[in-house]
Amino acid sequence: MTVTSLLLVILAALIHASWNLMAKKAANVGAVFVFAYNLVCGVVYAPWVIYLLVTDSITWTMETVGFVLASGLIHLAYSLCLQRGYRVADLSVVYPIARGTGPMLSTIGAFIILQESPSLTGIAGLILVVSGILLIATQGNLTAFRKPEGMAGVRWGTLTGGLIATYTVVDAYSVKMLGIAPVVLDWFSNLLRFFLLLPLVLANPRRAVESMRGYWWHAIGVGVLSPLSYILVLYALSTGAPLSLVAPMRESSMMVGALMGMLILREQVGFWRLIGCAVLVSGVILLSQS
Repeated sequence: MTVTSLLLVILAALIHASWNLMAKKAANVGAVFVFAYNLVCGVVYAPWVIYLLVTDSITWTMETVGFVLASGLIHLAYSLCLQRGYRVADLSVVYPIARGTGPMLSTIGAFIILQESPSLTGIAGLILVVSGILLIATQGNLTAFRKPEGMAGVRWGTLTGGLIATYTVVDAYSVKMLGIAPVVLDWFSNLLRFFLLLPLVLANPRRAVESMRGYWWHAIGVGVLSPLSYILVLYALSTGAPLSLVAPMRESSMMVGALMGMLILREQVGFWRLIGCAVLVSGVILLSQS
């Protein structure tokens, strides 16, 4: 991986944590907020996409269209799950778990579905990821799981992480093998999500407008930064950076997200939750080496 690719992925991680902070602040708005920031994204990035469509020779085949549609559907499920998770649990719980379980689930899938032989490094990575998740969710106190809300952050974080793992593979194939420009892939994916959510907004426009009151700046921030963070990652992949290194390096944003939850949202992060993030990051690094 070149220095440029490395810097792109690190910058993407910082931007990613920042827009998740904004999404957490608008968690109560739900699907309407997802619609709003997809609208912003569609408007802001349209000139760039139009320029690329006019100047670049993109071959639209059934396979290309299929992968763009698949990307849009998976990203929509991811966005809705993420907003739901932020509504029922802390940013410092949902965010690191979501970012950490993606590599973990990919490794487990390789062991079970592809029947790959587990290495000691891979097993150690899995143990550290699970341990990190437990520390983040409980802050070192396992009795937390007895509370009604004890598992909410883990459930939604894990589900979101599974969707992250899925769309990462689909999108990496799209840019590396099909040659789709990252911003074009992301924009059309956002466009599909916009039209899928449009009936929800049109069913009660007044309620949608009222629910977004006070949150439009958050939608603008997410609409601009969310695609940008992912476009940087896809661009790093398109220039030859290996997915096996890019995917785990993105997870450096986990610690940033936990710190934002503590310093900005005043969440009770605590010593054990920070340790859990560090353990989780270590596990993801080991998984990338297995």
